[in-house]
Amino acid sequence: MVKSILNTFANCFKIPELKERIVFTLVVLALCRVVSMIPIPGLNGHALAEFFKSNAQSSEGLLGMYSMFTGGALERCAVGSLGIMPYISATIIIQLLSAVIPTLSKLAREEGGRAKIIQYGRFLTVLLCLGQGWVMSVGWENPEKILSGFQGVLVQSDNIWWYRIQTTVVLTTGTLLLMWLGEQITERGIGNGISLVITVGIMARMPQALQAMYEMFVPPAGTEARFTVFHGIALVLLLLGVVAGVIAVTQAQRKIPVQYAQRAVGRKIVPGGSSFMPLRVNYAGVMPIIFAQAILMFPEKIFYTLGKSMGVPFFEEIARKLTHGAPVYLLLEGLMILFFSYFWVATQFNELQISDDLKKYGGYIPGVRPGAATSDFLHHAMSRITLAGAVFLALIAVLPTIMAQKWNINFAVAQFFGGTSILITVGVMLDTMRQMESHLLMRHYDGFLKKGRIKGRF
Repeated sequence: MVKSILNTFANCFKIPELKERIVFTLVVLALCRVVSMIPIPGLNGHALAEFFKSNAQSSEGLLGMYSMFTGGALERCAVGSLGIMPYISATIIIQLLSAVIPTLSKLAREEGGRAKIIQYGRFLTVLLCLGQGWVMSVGWENPEKILSGFQGVLVQSDNIWWYRIQTTVVLTTGTLLLMWLGEQITERGIGNGISLVITVGIMARMPQALQAMYEMFVPPAGTEARFTVFHGIALVLLLLGVVAGVIAVTQAQRKIPVQYAQRAVGRKIVPGGSSFMPLRVNYAGVMPIIFAQAILMFPEKIFYTLGKSMGVPFFEEIARKLTHGAPVYLLLEGLMILFFSYFWVATQFNELQISDDLKKYGGYIPGVRPGAATSDFLHHAMSRITLAGAVFLALIAVLPTIMAQKWNINFAVAQFFGGTSILITVGVMLDTMRQMESHLLMRHYDGFLKKGRIKGRF
């Protein structure tokens, strides 16, 4: 099996076009890593990096997740500290607005409308970068208010207003550069460029995780090891199980059979046929986890500030219960993931539009009447399979926190056993492999296929 996989990768470099695309992708991704390492003038990034390195708790929560998406650029006060997230946020906002604003929804279905919507997303990205860059520059002026336990000064510039303007412009430029590089990968490379930029940032933490795992089993001199070989075997089996589960749920789908009747188009008779409509189990992807963690970041700080300023112990008690990793926090996170999974399906899956399109082109689901009955059937089917995907997302999201809090595993290691990192990495790798397969099949290579089907594909 390993030999077959190696032969497949060797075949990729036998095709000139595919070889050029792979090399181009690797070179551009290397440039993205350079962007995440160049420090912003006027900031002491070394002090912040040392704080993150010595304080494992700072890697948890929304700030740690954001730093992971930037490939550690946020921890170094680098040019790419905003990462590619403003562009993704802009894209999500445009998608949600398209579901509720009829004008945008109509534009998306028109010829050339998608290009217009992408352009709107780029304009919104610039606005988000300017706003987030300004907030981040102000936040670096008082890092102790954001990072509890931090002692030191990050800003080394005398002119505070020049520092803010310069930092905002540099951060905006860094994000726009990453966005452009990601689009170049999509157009001239292999895979989805934006997703690959995020994945490389996540994988950049792998050396840190491997070092932390090594210290778990081989601690420094004078320190007793807390983990044995059996713990290591259990961790490997758990990782394999999580990856297998993520692959299964990511690719799992319910195939709804669709029958097309014979119809006349002009003077031609178009014959009927049968097909299927794939309904994905994990339709929302990683978005419910991001939404849930982003919202749960603020209540703890709000209640803690209210309790201290007003002298109300009840608010401080609520803040303690909403601390990252607390049982109430984990319960709320799971419930919010369930809610946002259905929310994303409700806004993005338009069963009425699908039913109308089927009726327009003479298609129908066997045993279901066209029109309202078809939309009700699709709504019911999507609601049931979404529950399975949402429960799986909730379990994957809380697993790293449980490993770090209850099993005393370094969070740098635990984050690769679940959460957004494993979902994004596995999903992007599967998508990239599919694109490589298409190039291999066109040149009559077997690639990752076995008898015409991807291994493990549903």
